[in-house]
Amino acid sequence: MSEGIYVVNLGRIYRTGRYRRLARALRTIKTFISRHTKAKEVIIDRSINEYIFSKAYDKPPRKITVKVVKVDEGVVKASLALEVSGAS
Repeated sequence: MSEGIYVVNLGRIYRTGRYRRLARALRTIKTFISRHTKAKEVIIDRSINEYIFSKAYDKPPRKITVKVVKVDEGVVKASLALEVSGAS
């Protein structure tokens, strides 16, 4: 695997309290990517962070599409693949 696109479901974060949902969302993305790519280290790109912060600290998006690229042995970099826009 050198490159791949994953859809990470963040809906599980909403089952708990509103406190620190953004931090839990980032942690969930990291664990999801490391589990599916078998990487020891996951580098989160700034685009993912800005997209999650775009709404509010306690209201992260329910799903996020992530592009994962293998940088080195055991190291992958994740960036935002598609911005999901609301119904217009």
